[in-house]
Amino acid sequence: MTQSTVTPAPVTEAHPPVAAPNPRLRWVLLASGLVAALALPWFVYPPVAMDIVAMALFAIALDILLGYTGLLSFGHAAFWGSSAYVTGLIATNYGVPFPVAIIGGALFAMILALPAGYLSVRRSGIYFAMVTLAFAQMVYFVGYQWSDLTGGENGLQGVPRQFFGIELVETDSFYFYYAALPILLLGMWAAWRIVHSPFGRVLVSIRDNSQRARALGYEVDKYKVVAFVLSAGLTGLAGGVFAINHGFVALTELHWSTSGEVVLMTVLGGIGTLWGGVLGAFLVVMLADYLASSGFDGIDLVTGSVFVLVVLLFRRGLWGTVRHQWLAWQQRRSARRTADEAGTTRREP
Repeated sequence: MTQSTVTPAPVTEAHPPVAAPNPRLRWVLLASGLVAALALPWFVYPPVAMDIVAMALFAIALDILLGYTGLLSFGHAAFWGSSAYVTGLIATNYGVPFPVAIIGGALFAMILALPAGYLSVRRSGIYFAMVTLAFAQMVYFVGYQWSDLTGGENGLQGVPRQFFGIELVETDSFYFYYAALPILLLGMWAAWRIVHSPFGRVLVSIRDNSQRARALGYEVDKYKVVAFVLSAGLTGLAGGVFAINHGFVALTELHWSTSGEVVLMTVLGGIGTLWGGVLGAFLVVMLADYLASSGFDGIDLVTGSVFVLVVLLFRRGLWGTVRHQWLAWQQRRSARRTADEAGTTRREP
């Protein structure tokens, strides 16, 4: 890829800045997030806590496309579900430790994403979303028809949790959480590195003005394909952990509604923020678990209503709105400081 210098477009209503406003604040947030992740199974049922972290990585992976590249994918369930199936099959048939099976599932998701991304990035906007949706439905149909391998409507059952010679049964969910958490945290760190690297800054420039990036010598389609494959790999990592956590893989993991759910989480938290995906996943999973445990049947109705309210009241999502307000306050404070210093200089003899 041709190397050149691209200056990201200025901050707009739709696209918040990529860089954190304060390095010290960034480390405080990272430390707080790590402490929250470590403490989560002490306050939430461990399998639900694991689902929260897995879905958070899923939302972050999607945000690499949606928030940082400007591509809305409705087909990420294909990578989530296919990785879950491959992870389950590897763990069941070969008896390898579950981290190895999860890596195998993530690699399969990346391989699957390569042709899908190559075909999809030739379109943009709603057409890109429709192409990814069509691809995901093809994968769903294959999973449904290939029942000898996937179990069809019954799903893939009896996925083991073998951890380097130790069998973590269903009652060991608390220990499994801490055994699998480093995998998901590593995936989140990889996502952070991607969007804060020179590659990530090029993605933001493509998002804001693809024609300008192309004129500067960047092969826009290749960057989009790489971003698509990386996003699919992180999605596959999360899908594999999800499969091991539940001990089975349902056909619904390949369904388009799973793609819609993760889009909801990303937009709810705030696109282009990464932390928004974490917050959105926490709220949606916790709300669904609370409604399910209370016997309420209209889970989709409630979550949909919450989504509509957030979109109407918080245009940038929950985390995105907080972040925007913080940046605006920082800018006002900096402007006042500059004005005070200028006034002091003028008063000096």
